[in-house]
Amino acid sequence: MSQDNDYTPPTVWTWDKESGGHFASVNRPIAGPTHDKELPVGKHPFQLYSLATPNGVKVGIMFEELLAQDFDAEYDAWPIQIGDGDQFGSGFVKVNPNSKIPALMDYSTPEPTRVFESGAILLYLADKFGTLLPEPEDYVARTEALNWLFWQMGSAPFLGGGFGHFYTYAPTKIEYAIDRYTMEVKRQLDVLNRRLAESRYLGGNEYTIADIANWPWYGQLVLGRLYEAGEFLQVESYEHVQRWAKEIDARPAVRRGYMVNRTFGPLEEQLHERHDASDFRLRTQDKLEAKD
Repeated sequence: MSQDNDYTPPTVWTWDKESGGHFASVNRPIAGPTHDKELPVGKHPFQLYSLATPNGVKVGIMFEELLAQDFDAEYDAWPIQIGDGDQFGSGFVKVNPNSKIPALMDYSTPEPTRVFESGAILLYLADKFGTLLPEPEDYVARTEALNWLFWQMGSAPFLGGGFGHFYTYAPTKIEYAIDRYTMEVKRQLDVLNRRLAESRYLGGNEYTIADIANWPWYGQLVLGRLYEAGEFLQVESYEHVQRWAKEIDARPAVRRGYMVNRTFGPLEEQLHERHDASDFRLRTQDKLEAKD
């Protein structure tokens, strides 16, 4: 193993705005808003502020699954352009002081309820509508689903902020960092593969928020949609994860949720804003640009 640069940390770290590579313009060592900007509010009780990253897409999928079950879960979805720093606007910071997408406002409660962190939003909606998570009385099944929900919360940062960052976005390729996170990602894929060898879904025989949380990261990874790293990671070898990923990918609600707040990729898959079910037919970016 080679090491291109020898680095000795200074006695006191100071922030260099010019460092940071791909995300330098939006990373900073302090919290709080950088500018005043109120968030838009649509006509529905639920207001989703997100972008179709692996974390952001989870809640769009959740809402579309709820609507597919005929729950009264209509929502407005507004894009937060994290590359432009929208997450640091004063309105967004009021909803999520951590300035990360997704964030949700529920106006159906006596006092408006803010919910941030993707796992918290999935759990909030599952409990509110009583679906996609076993009831508390079925504590064994519920706990198993929550095991895998929180497994994803703790594991995905190694995939995204670790492997994805150093393999794809870092300004220099650092062999040690790539090796370290590749080893961890492959270990995680093996964890999932062993679980899915014995169970149709992560929580058991029923599709739950555990699958909704994990699929945008690990499902898309093995389907070749993240970091262009499929061959590098030999994703085809994880046969049970492949089976699970393809089954979930075929769900109509997943296909719709995948499009919500997507501002990149094929135009026909981009639905920048979502306010009505008809938007999937009428307001994808290819149709909007064809009108211009």
